[in-house]
Parts: sequence; C-alpha cells; structure tokens
Amino acid sequence: MNRISLSMARDIYARITDISKNPVGEVTDGPQFDKYLLMSNPRLLGSISAELATRIPVGTEVLAGIELGGIPLVTVLSMETNIPAAFIRKQANDALNCKLTEGTNTIGKRVCIVHDVVVTGSHIVRSVNALREGGAIVRDVICIIDSIPEARAKFEAEGLRYNALFTMEQLVLAGESE
Repeated sequence: MNRISLSMARDIYARITDISKNPVGEVTDGPQFDKYLLMSNPRLLGSISAELATRIPVGTEVLAGIELGGIPLVTVLSMETNIPAAFIRKQANDALNCKLTEGTNTIGKRVCIVHDVVVTGSHIVRSVNALREGGAIVRDVICIIDSIPEARAKFEAEGLRYNALFTMEQLVLAGESE
C-alpha cells in the first residue's frame, strides 16, 4: 500500500470506528463499524471519490449507485468524472412508478455499479441482474470496502469484474498500525 493509500485507509478506519455506542445507544466493548460515517465527511468522501474515479473502466457510460450508501458516493463520483449517474432502489417503488432505477437511462449503456461497503454481494448481484434484464450492459463493480473475500467469487460467477479500494483486513491493519 503506498503512502497516500495508507493515509486514506487510516482515515477511513478512524471514521468508521469513531463511535462507542451501538445503534440503540448501548455502550459496547469495542469500536462499532458504521459505514454511513464515511458519507458524512466531505473531505474524506472527496478523497475516496478521486481514488475511485481511477478505477472506473474506460468506456463506462453510466455510474449506478445502490441505495442507501451508494447514492451519495455515486453522486460525488459523477460530479468528479462527468459520467451520468443512475440510482438503484432496493426494490421497485410500486406507489410511484414501479421503477427500480431513477436518474439516467441505463438501457443499452455500459454501466458500472458503485457501492460503499460490500458485505455479501447478494444485493449487488440482484441489482445487476435487474439492470441486465432491463437492457443495461453491466460488467463492473467498484466499491470502497470489501468486507468479505467471498463476494469476489460471487461477482466473478456473474461475469463481473470487481475492484475494491480496500479490504476490511487492510483497513484494520492500517488503523491499528498508527
């Protein structure tokens, strides 16, 4: 890991573990992981976006972020790269228009999925399959944190290339090495 990456890894680790209570307010024994703290820090989000921009495959026509964590990330990344953004719902909104995707049209376009933290990868695979059924060309997934190595095999089985800025192990090692 180069010096810039190490510095970013330390910043991310410090940010996502910077709470001493769990979501219901109970004190815990150790730091808790909160991925939404990444999206609330403009400086860190800007740095992450600049680094992720280097991972977007040439020829990408649309960046697609999955709610909730992928939405602020894809918005900033779209601004950084001038590549239009689409926003993927976890499920189609029947009350409004039954659409799974909002924003830029993805039909016939080369779409790169943008996500914050990949846990199992299952939701991303469902979203990719829905986009493909709707006519999008989806071959790539980029994210900030790969929290489990098994997700890569799941993506590869779906014909997806996968690029994460950091694994959770790298973040922990960087954060604890300070």
